[in-house]
This record gives sequence, C-alpha cells and structure tokens, in this order.
Amino acid sequence: MIKAVLWDIDGTLLDFLKAEKHGIRTCFSKYNLGECTDEMLARYSKINRKWWQRLERNECTKPEVLEGRFLEFFQAEGLPTECVPQFNDAYQFHLGDHAFFCDHGEETVKALKTMVKQYAVTNGTAVAQDRKLQKSGLDRLLDSIFISERVGFEKPDVRFFDAVFAAIPFRKEECIIVGDSLTGDIRGGMNAGIRTVFYNPKNIPLPQEYHINYNICDLAEVIKIIQTEDDNYGNVEDQ
Repeated sequence: MIKAVLWDIDGTLLDFLKAEKHGIRTCFSKYNLGECTDEMLARYSKINRKWWQRLERNECTKPEVLEGRFLEFFQAEGLPTECVPQFNDAYQFHLGDHAFFCDHGEETVKALKTMVKQYAVTNGTAVAQDRKLQKSGLDRLLDSIFISERVGFEKPDVRFFDAVFAAIPFRKEECIIVGDSLTGDIRGGMNAGIRTVFYNPKNIPLPQEYHINYNICDLAEVIKIIQTEDDNYGNVEDQ
C-alpha cells in the first residue's frame, strides 16, 4: 500500500526547459552577451544534461557542474568566459523567476493531497528550488522538501534517501519515487530499495539495466498507480 510519493521537481512536476530558457535569456541580457537563440539554448541544454548526469554518476561535484556547464557552453559559442561565475550566480536566482508545471502536474499533486503524503526530492540548488517551489505553490502543497544541497548528498546516492527516510514516518515499501531521470531518480530509487515510476513523456526506450516498476507518459497515471496498489493491498488483506 502506497502511503507516500517522493516527487522529483525539475522535468517532472515543473517544466525545467521553460524556466531554463527564461533564466538564460535574462542573464544574457544582463551581461550584454547578445541574443541567445533557440539553437543555442538547445546546445546548452545538451551540455547541461551531460554535466548533471556526470554528477549523478559521482564523477564531479555540484560546484564543478554549475560553472563547468557554462564554461563549456561559453567556449563553444565563442563568448567571454570571465563572467561565468557571476553569470551562474545570477542564473540560479532567475531560474526561479517563473514556475511552469508539466502537464497535469499541479492537478495530480492536488488530487493526491487526501490520499498520500508527498515530498519533494531534488538535486537543484537551494536558491533556485526555494523560489520555484514558492512561485508554483508546491511549498504549500507538498508535505516536506528535501534539497540535496541541504541534505548533503545528491541523488542517486543512497545517503540522500537515508536522510529522507530518517525524516519521514514511512517504510520504504510504502513509498514510490516519481522522476524523469534514469540516472538520478530511477537509479536512486533502486539504490534506496523503493518502487520507481519513470515519467517518460517522450516514450524513450527503457534501458535494461534499470528496474522500473512503472513507466508513464502522463503524471495523472500516478493517481491510478496508487489506487491500483491500494486495491491490490486490500485484496491480499481479504484473503
């Protein structure tokens, strides 16, 4: 029986790419770097994802990610690199200027309020996540928030999840994690020994090395998963 949902934030409940576009273009204007085209944004997003995946594989630190992605991007685009540290600091702030929900994200969280407890589990920076969660209202909808920067470990490190389970009143078998990252959320769920729900709106092929309990294209399916698990639990109890 599922009693708690661990929600990833960026790319799962909130549309990170929209926030990213706004944050980067705001900073381009602030530092007089010219136009940041859609093509440039696409190249940056690819670089950014690569750096975060390296972090999830424990190949680098978060500070190295935050500046390294922009250093690589600026060098590739022929932009001056001396402003990278200041650019990154400004970007973290402006990333939280607006919060855009993924399809059915807000409705799903609200619908689950009476069914389960819900927690945010995110690798984003505290300054960006605090603002996004406040802007979106998720800080009031969710029961608690776990940001890796404050926890001291990043997903998928089992120590991140150990800290979560030390703070919530549920056993691992009573929880699921929902996220869009195979290397962070799904691997993290596997490391922690909890059921995994892969939010896969683009329906990408599933690598065999990941144990995915549920593969979904729509966040509203989480409601059905919880109802089905509860029904199955009730049937077992009746036997």
